[in-house]
Amino acid sequence: MEVREGKLYRAFKEKFFDWFLTYDGYDEFSQVMLNLLLLVKQELMVKEVSFFMFDPLKNVFFLEVTTAERERLINFTISYDVFKSQNGAELPLKIRESSSDLIVELLLRTKDELLGVLQLLNNENERFSERFLLKIREDFILLFDKMKNLSRGLSEEKRYERLHRLAAKIHSSMKINDVLEEVIRTLQEVYPSFTFHLLLSHDNYNQDNLPIKMLAFEGDEENMAAMQAYVTGQIQIEDTITPQRSIIYAPIKGVQGVYGVLEIIAPHIKMFPKNEINFISLLANTAGSALENAKLYEQSRRLIADLQLINETMHRLNTNLRFQDAIEFMVEQIKRSFGAEEVGFLLFDEKRNRVLPGSTPFFHSSESKSYIDFAVKRIQKEGEIVFLGNVEIGRAAFRSLMAVPMVQSNDLKGMAIALHREPYYFTFDMYKLLQALIHHSTLVFTNAMLREELERLVVMDRLTNLYARHYLDEQINRSMQQDSYGAFILVDIDNFKAVNDTYGHQVGDEVLIQVANVIKANIRESDIGARWGGEELAVYLPRTSLTAGISVANRLVEKVRKQTNPQVTISCGVSYWKKNRRDSMRELFKRTDEALYAAKKTGKNCVVVKDYQRQYKM
Repeated sequence: MEVREGKLYRAFKEKFFDWFLTYDGYDEFSQVMLNLLLLVKQELMVKEVSFFMFDPLKNVFFLEVTTAERERLINFTISYDVFKSQNGAELPLKIRESSSDLIVELLLRTKDELLGVLQLLNNENERFSERFLLKIREDFILLFDKMKNLSRGLSEEKRYERLHRLAAKIHSSMKINDVLEEVIRTLQEVYPSFTFHLLLSHDNYNQDNLPIKMLAFEGDEENMAAMQAYVTGQIQIEDTITPQRSIIYAPIKGVQGVYGVLEIIAPHIKMFPKNEINFISLLANTAGSALENAKLYEQSRRLIADLQLINETMHRLNTNLRFQDAIEFMVEQIKRSFGAEEVGFLLFDEKRNRVLPGSTPFFHSSESKSYIDFAVKRIQKEGEIVFLGNVEIGRAAFRSLMAVPMVQSNDLKGMAIALHREPYYFTFDMYKLLQALIHHSTLVFTNAMLREELERLVVMDRLTNLYARHYLDEQINRSMQQDSYGAFILVDIDNFKAVNDTYGHQVGDEVLIQVANVIKANIRESDIGARWGGEELAVYLPRTSLTAGISVANRLVEKVRKQTNPQVTISCGVSYWKKNRRDSMRELFKRTDEALYAAKKTGKNCVVVKDYQRQYKM
């Protein structure tokens, strides 16, 4: 080097040393470069200095930093080919002239990386020697490499500070969505030009303010890398040229499993640097650990709530509710706890599947048949669970369906079914809770049915399936205490002994059953049909006037004559009671019995009435 160049370069290095010691803004690489280029311009006394970065896809260097005003720039890109000799060897520098300017371009390359091009613009008559330029190139390769590493290191230090703050914040939160929000916010701070998505399963979290996409488990080729990351728990990377971008799929995993995938799309980047992949992996693992803790916390809270729900439900069911009341309570409990729109309970009989009273009205309509048939087939014939999030059945618009079998002592008794119009409304945790509820309540339902059946057998006549005499007495006595009036009918089958003598006692029993069926078919649900004794039957009509009672008796006489085989007739005695008269059940029976005796004596197949004053034949 010439003496002048040597002094010039030593002065520059002294000034650079002073600047390096006082300058602390190394977090932004471009700003560091600009300050350095200004120093080069001043100390080497050149017109302008520019730095160009290398783009491997286009094989050119693009302008990164310059001391010149942009409109005065000679070029914005430099082709890598200008640094190739005729035999293909790489040239360390290139000198060319433009107008009255001399352009010197120094190729900066380390052993592992092509850093860029340092361009010096000077007057044509002020040339540097090639030895001097190569010395500058040698020192600047070392300097730029260290500056770049320093800048990168300081940048990474700040990023890891953010990661530390993220870890402290999300591990202090027990809410899953708070964890996810903080992860996305940190990524946006570190990589403001990137795009992010959280790939989660359907029964996970769904917040409108988070960039969540459902993780599809079907064979979607575009989603294969994400599924690979989810299944293996390893980072997957996709690099594409058209469009030019790099996509990284980082599994969000904890100790117990993978909870989702973090998708990071980096535009205009051919390949993710290793240090960036390490940082993203660490961030995803931090998020996975916090997410796992939040999930475990929410699961524990949900488990406590589920146990409380089961405990409260069983406590209520064990208060000896009537069977229909128990079903109605369970339907309301499922609607409230699971948000179901329609809830039904079915009992599997030998001949048909019976919808139990207390189910929502939908299950008593024809529209429910397709849903019931579908669930029954899956449970009764195929033995499968029924938990569907996007099903299309029948004309109704219900998309979410849960059906749980009711099993007692390994015997399939029936099933509970819940519906909602919104797809994927029920979670699998809901299904498991419903299973637990139905499992615990099935024994209660079975006991309630057995208890009511036993009560029915106690108060029913086994042959006619009418009420027994003692139950009739109890109900009339209660009615005379609570109601204002009522009518009573005694029924006797005419010539019943002749039926037994002619056809035999078995046919006689069948005739008795036929008459009892006529009575049951022609009275209200609140009325009481009973066997009085032998071939005599009775009907009590609470809150019914004498006129209405006579009408019922006449209808029974007509129906029995027309509907029995062998044909028989009946005689009826009718009486009534009123609250404002001093009366008793015994006196009511006495009046009615006297009316029946008169009907038998005056020709049979008729109705005789006896009130408080008189007796007359209808």
